[in-house]
Order: sequence, then C-alpha cells, then structure tokens
Amino acid sequence: MMELFFKDFIMLWSTIDPVGTLALFTGLTARLSKSQKRKVALKATTYAFVILLSALVLGQIILKAMSIQLISLQLAGGIILFLFGLQMIFSDPEEGTGSREPGHQLAVFPLAVPSIASPGAIMAVIVLTDNNMKTFTQQAMTAGAMTSVLLITCGLMLIADRIFRVIGHNGSAIIIRVMGMILAALSVELVMTALGVQRWMS
Repeated sequence: MMELFFKDFIMLWSTIDPVGTLALFTGLTARLSKSQKRKVALKATTYAFVILLSALVLGQIILKAMSIQLISLQLAGGIILFLFGLQMIFSDPEEGTGSREPGHQLAVFPLAVPSIASPGAIMAVIVLTDNNMKTFTQQAMTAGAMTSVLLITCGLMLIADRIFRVIGHNGSAIIIRVMGMILAALSVELVMTALGVQRWMS
C-alpha cells in the first residue's frame, strides 16, 4: 500500500506542481499584505482541495454521464491557460488592487484553478481512482496522497514572504510576465497533446 501511495504522490506532485504554484503565487501576491497573502494561500488550497476531491469522487461518473472524454479536459485547460498567460504578459499588475477583498479573485483564479487544481491534476485523480479497477482502500490512499501534496503546496505559499523580501516589486513584475510566457507555452503543449499533434510529428 505504501508503494501505491508513493506512486500516486509522485504523479500528483507532478501535475499539481507545488513549486510552480509558489512561483505564480510569489508574483501575483507581491503587493498584498502579509495577512492577505495568508488568506489567499489558505483559500486557494481549500478551493483546490474541494475541486480535486469532487473530481476524485464524482468525476468519472459525471464524465461518463455526459459522454465527455478525459482528453477534452486537457484541451479546455490548455485554452484557459493560454488566455490567462496573455493576460499576465500584457496587463498592468496594478490593476484590480482596489477590490473590496484584495486577493480573493486570485485565490480562485488562477491559483486554485488552473494552477493547483490543474487540468492534469483533475485528470490524474480521476484516472488514479478508476472505479472499475481500484478498491475503496486504494482510492482512499490516493486521496491521502493528494491531501499531502496540497498541504505541502500551502506550506510553500505561507513562507513566500521570505521570497518577497528578496525580489521586491520590480522582481514581482518580472516574474508575472515570465510566468505568463511559461503558462502560454505550457498551454500550447497541453493543446498539442490533446490533439495528438506531438504523436503525428514524432
């Protein structure tokens, strides 16, 4: 069972990508206060947990009922990532700082979705808990591995203040645009994989 837990942990670590989420969190919340950053980190992790747990329990049932293939999630996620990547590259980082609850929207999008609860992570939890192949105990182990990765992700975001003191505001602006380019490139990879372009080119 520990071997199963470790394998699931590695796959979920790769798809949730706590280090990549930390880089995105660092750039997007650099202008928020310490308490606001903490709220964003906790909210983003909570929202992502609810989304991934829902996908784990209900994802396969809903997709089958709607006749939706798993690969469609990857294609849709790639399009969303590309649009947000463009927004990060060309928008003014100062925009949106006057909302009634600063950082609330960041916790929902893009941190909870599609960064933490990414299309890859959603697909992973659905595949790893295949109702036709996995027992309830095995599915519980996968849920435990998912929770562990999310707790690590939250912990990294909570200590991000140390990073802010090093990079400053100018550094955060650079990170936002660099992450936008990375997200745009990643979105193209997701779309190409979903459409099978890489297979045709190989």
